[in-house]
Amino acid sequence: MPESTADIFTALAHPTRRQILQDLKDGEKAAGDIAARFTSSGPTISRHLSVLKVAGLVTERRDANRILYSLVGDRLALSVGEFLSSVCPEQMLLRSIRPHPESTEPTKPHSV
Repeated sequence: MPESTADIFTALAHPTRRQILQDLKDGEKAAGDIAARFTSSGPTISRHLSVLKVAGLVTERRDANRILYSLVGDRLALSVGEFLSSVCPEQMLLRSIRPHPESTEPTKPHSV
């Protein structure tokens, strides 16, 4: 498993980090606002944010004396999707023959 994929799964292993990602889905948040949602100490939340940053799932920017965090685009979906495709290649085929929501006819499978 590539290092970055390992970092992503490490980041996802803790429920606090998963909650932080869910909280950031609506947009950028200050570190203090993120920490205020949890009973953990500020330094603990800071370490969680650091793990998410190392995994490439969040970015930070400074605005005066505040640190603002935001999600990194589709990084999570692409990384997890790539991993799932490598361990479940049959899912790619199933998606290609499954009917699309706007169609009642299944699509023809792609030749491999």
